[in-house]
Amino acid sequence: MGTKSRERVHGASVRAAAEEAAEARKQADRLACEAWNKRMLAFQGPAQPSPTLGDALNAGYCYLEVKCLGCETHQTVALDIVRRPKSTPIQELERYMRCKLCSEQRSYAYKRSHLVALRTTKISASDPPSTWWPGER
Repeated sequence: MGTKSRERVHGASVRAAAEEAAEARKQADRLACEAWNKRMLAFQGPAQPSPTLGDALNAGYCYLEVKCLGCETHQTVALDIVRRPKSTPIQELERYMRCKLCSEQRSYAYKRSHLVALRTTKISASDPPSTWWPGER
């Protein structure tokens, strides 16, 4: 009569606990990103503390909406191609954002932009840019 291995005895419960923990982290990251979005849209400014780059990607927010102060255009930046550590807060990315149209017009890197919100999809005709609450000013 042989003994059962520890993997056979405890493996299923360990895997189930790990899946529950991953789902709880994803839910917590999603709620943190939603709260940050609401603060950003309500108060029109840099809401601190912001979620980290890794938290946003884990929650499914793959894009950051940015508004150029020069030409008033809204653009989305894919967060999965940003070359920063995943522990970087989203608010730290604001100083690196620059508008391509304004930079070409001025012949230097025009870096005046505001972060608007985290998004799950790009800006399109069916999914328009976010507006400040109450209404765009």
